[in-house]
Amino acid sequence: MIHHGDSVRRRALRHAAFDVATVREMEAPLLRSGVPLMSMAAAAAARVVLALLDDMDVDTHEAGVVLLAGAGDNGGDGLLAGARLLGEGVAVTAVTVGRSAHAAAFSSFVRAGGSVLVLDQASTIPGCASGFGAGEAGERLHTAIGLAQDADVLIDAMTGIGVSGALRGIPAALAKALGRDGGVPDRPAMGDAAHDDDDAPLVVAMDTPSGIGVDDGTLPGAYIPADMTVMCGALKPCAMLPPAAYACGTVYLADFGFDLHGHDPAVRAMDGALAARSLRLPRLQDAKYSRGVTGLITGSTRYPGAGVLTTDAAAHANIGMVRYMGPSRVQDMVLTRVPEAVLGKGRVESWVVGSGVPSAQDPQAHADTQREIITALLAHYDVGEYSTDDPRDADPNDDDADDAGLHDEVPGGDAEDGDAPFANGSAGYAMPPICVDAGALDILPSRVPPQVVITPHAGELAALLSLRGEALSAADVLADPWSWAKRAHEITGATVVLKGAITLVVGDHEDGGVVTLVSGAAPAWLGTAGAGDVLAGTMGALLAQQDGELQEDADACVEAAAAACYIHGRAAALASGSGQRGWSEPTIVRIPVPAPAMNAALSDAGLGVGAVDIDDLSDDDAVDAVGSDMDDDLGMDEVPVGHPIVAHDLIAALPRVVSGLLGR
Repeated sequence: MIHHGDSVRRRALRHAAFDVATVREMEAPLLRSGVPLMSMAAAAAARVVLALLDDMDVDTHEAGVVLLAGAGDNGGDGLLAGARLLGEGVAVTAVTVGRSAHAAAFSSFVRAGGSVLVLDQASTIPGCASGFGAGEAGERLHTAIGLAQDADVLIDAMTGIGVSGALRGIPAALAKALGRDGGVPDRPAMGDAAHDDDDAPLVVAMDTPSGIGVDDGTLPGAYIPADMTVMCGALKPCAMLPPAAYACGTVYLADFGFDLHGHDPAVRAMDGALAARSLRLPRLQDAKYSRGVTGLITGSTRYPGAGVLTTDAAAHANIGMVRYMGPSRVQDMVLTRVPEAVLGKGRVESWVVGSGVPSAQDPQAHADTQREIITALLAHYDVGEYSTDDPRDADPNDDDADDAGLHDEVPGGDAEDGDAPFANGSAGYAMPPICVDAGALDILPSRVPPQVVITPHAGELAALLSLRGEALSAADVLADPWSWAKRAHEITGATVVLKGAITLVVGDHEDGGVVTLVSGAAPAWLGTAGAGDVLAGTMGALLAQQDGELQEDADACVEAAAAACYIHGRAAALASGSGQRGWSEPTIVRIPVPAPAMNAALSDAGLGVGAVDIDDLSDDDAVDAVGSDMDDDLGMDEVPVGHPIVAHDLIAALPRVVSGLLGR
């Protein structure tokens, strides 16, 4: 829940996304008080387009802009933005895609000298053609597509947040011709290189790109990928959730001054300040044990490198000690790379299992001793009903458990019945937090406590859920990752880390609901062999330094897991020297507004502090002032591309990332 305070509010604006219903609630008091939100949205969009034209070295009097205008308020936003651009000397053509248009905004656009092309045969827009035949309708659509393709900038104001599901009719036809008919945008990750066709227009979306799933982040049909999106009032989930987030491009947030107090975001983005909360600053009386110990059952005879990478990463991520268990060959390799590692069982504050361990489908899985030990360990986390037919339901007192070191010192293991970890009668809630990766995912018990963190990619999540009765493929997960991550959490009870360019972390919320954090701190260079092993080791280290809190605080599990993802991504950015990210926080645009009547309206609406700059201006005046953290060019500088990296580059960068976060 968001509370008052300007610094908190500004951080929330950048890192919290609210569903459509909540946005409607936040804008309602402003609309009732007469705050001109449409004019404010238009001002922000016009400012971004003008900055974009300047960045393209296109003179405003030579520029051509095409506006796709829907019938609702989103179309009205676009028409008013078009009127402002016309006032700056930009030639703007509005292509109306519905039967009507926002009356006041359309009137302003026409008075400013804008051209209009109507596409709907049943149009009721005053002064415009209607009732034309199917042949002419086809010709008009063809003309509109040609105008859009030849423009310098295309403003997409067809639907915004007012439409859910796939586009239909004229908007769908335009989206198919000008954008994509489903699927993730197929383009490079790096800045200007994202524009494959130099002759194609740059696309600026009003509020949200048309055709995307605003609340769920899906791409249900045809849509128009944006190079830039001017979101209005607050971020929507589609700005953070893949795959829709990849269609939003660079996001600019028009700050309407919403009062965020008391409104829960649907999704939050991890940032440095939040990640730093999960890092334990060493204390004067610390020794290796008090700083946290991570035990690793990773690597195998077939995949020995995973054992090395997970152990090395954990050792570099702010803990006091690592214990490694694995085949003799891997032990030798681990000690060569990490001579500080201790071999064998003993006290741990967290576990990492499965990286580099064969899955059940591997022909060698039946003979792998790592799987046997992991199975015995995970049996202690089973908080569901035991089944005598399930071989994974091992006796917690068997010899394999002793071999795994499970009966050594375990934080929370001495809790008495009735204490929080045993609230449901299961000792699994008192077990140390554990990261379950790769080959151990198919050994996961039917139900586990939230301090069990699973780290699948899309294919692994599909396989995990298929074992639990869901007919599912990796493509299905990629098409709707948030829904499937939530489903995996619902079925297993685990904190789910669904890896990707934007990683989703889903787990229990303290109020009994579900919380989602995203982390997109890494550049695309992170797609390299062994990167997942480094994440698993980093995850184990973050889990180990929580001083036993994760067994009692489900929220802390989600935050610690997301912090590990963020630190891993930051390490990749530092190692590669790249400025590209899977997800970047928006640039906040402060908006020119009219006064003095606005002052009373904003006061009546109970506007939050520090939201909008208000000066004694007429309605047509513009304020060049923006947020104090923004450049005059709206941050449209090119980002450094960077260079390729390997997994060990990530590990080498981890201490510097930790140092930077602890020194905030």
